[in-house]
Amino acid sequence: MNKDRLHFGWYVVLASFIVLFFNAGARYAFGVVFKPILMEYGWGRGLLSAVFGVNMVVFALGLLVVGKLYDRYGPKWVLLISTLIISLGFLLVSQTRSFLGFFFSYGVLSALGFAGTSIPLVSTLVSKWFERRKGLATSLALAGGSLGHFALVPIVALVTQKWGWRSSFLGLGLVMFMVNTLLILWVIKGDPWQLGLKPYGMEEEGEKVILSYESYGLSLGESLRKSSLWFFSLMMFICGSGDFFSTTHLVPMAQDYGIPYIQASKMLGWYGLMSLFGLLGAGWLSDRWGCRFSIMLTFLLRTLLFIMLYLYKGSWSFYLFALAFGFTHLVTAPLTPVLAVKLYGPKNLGIITGLINTIHFIGGGFMAYLGGIFYDVFRNYQLALFLMSFLSGIAIFSTYAIKDKGEKI
Repeated sequence: MNKDRLHFGWYVVLASFIVLFFNAGARYAFGVVFKPILMEYGWGRGLLSAVFGVNMVVFALGLLVVGKLYDRYGPKWVLLISTLIISLGFLLVSQTRSFLGFFFSYGVLSALGFAGTSIPLVSTLVSKWFERRKGLATSLALAGGSLGHFALVPIVALVTQKWGWRSSFLGLGLVMFMVNTLLILWVIKGDPWQLGLKPYGMEEEGEKVILSYESYGLSLGESLRKSSLWFFSLMMFICGSGDFFSTTHLVPMAQDYGIPYIQASKMLGWYGLMSLFGLLGAGWLSDRWGCRFSIMLTFLLRTLLFIMLYLYKGSWSFYLFALAFGFTHLVTAPLTPVLAVKLYGPKNLGIITGLINTIHFIGGGFMAYLGGIFYDVFRNYQLALFLMSFLSGIAIFSTYAIKDKGEKI
């Protein structure tokens, strides 16, 4: 192979970046169409939050199935079919006129598609193409999600304000179908061996070392007998709860306190941009202070932010919350596999991190739903904010307890 030619792995990174750009923009747009949907249908926030909660649970369980399909059929077909499913789901959402139709098209169908184009799957795909600069390549690919969140959420708000929320879903569905489908067909390959290549930076003598390294590790059953995995799972449940309570209810909450719709939507967009800095900073923090301490700092900040929003609700406090909480949004994404491989080894890393990520997203669905229920009962989010500050405090201690055999992690 020509040494001066750009390694094909970088094209995979670019394609993954674009897929996640539209995926995240579509996923996090729910927060800005939340109130417009309620205004059309007259549903309670608890009912609409329940649809999002089901979406998260289906998504979480779908991750377990997608992992097996990925291993059997490769990423191209999993990504392609999942993209078609998301596009179909969004097109159906734009046309539905009933709760059952909305529930099926967004709560179930779109969730299955999101599972197949998610961060865990894309991270696994990119990691197969790189031996050196794996962290950089993965971070660049995942940055697409943060930038999509930042760029597309305000655009969805503008489209919704001018033409309605149905046009937003229709536009997102069509764009994902046209752009992501072509990219996946033309660029995505499961691993470099399909093109007669080696992972970027792999030398001949490195192959045996990697095979030996990847044979080490605990089984899922052995890992479940360790208290660290239970504390790890509790922390991730709380992490997901905070993430998706915030992205679902931040915009309607800000509107409740007099902040205009477009301004509140821009807050959610800035939240997405700050998540990029958190993602990029997570590696630096973990290298300097270790994974556990970095995650503990994250939850300390979250605890303080939820307390702040419980006490003060003005334009400045919502902006500060969006920017600072956004920074924490993806900190655990790159640290989860790093922490897991130190604790349990690489042999069964896929199924162990799959379980942990599933629990994370179930937590997200649970708290997104509970936030809507609390609003319907009390006509405000005070109890939800108090609960999230309490849970974030618990997550600090849960993270501290993730330790085995005196390891420095």
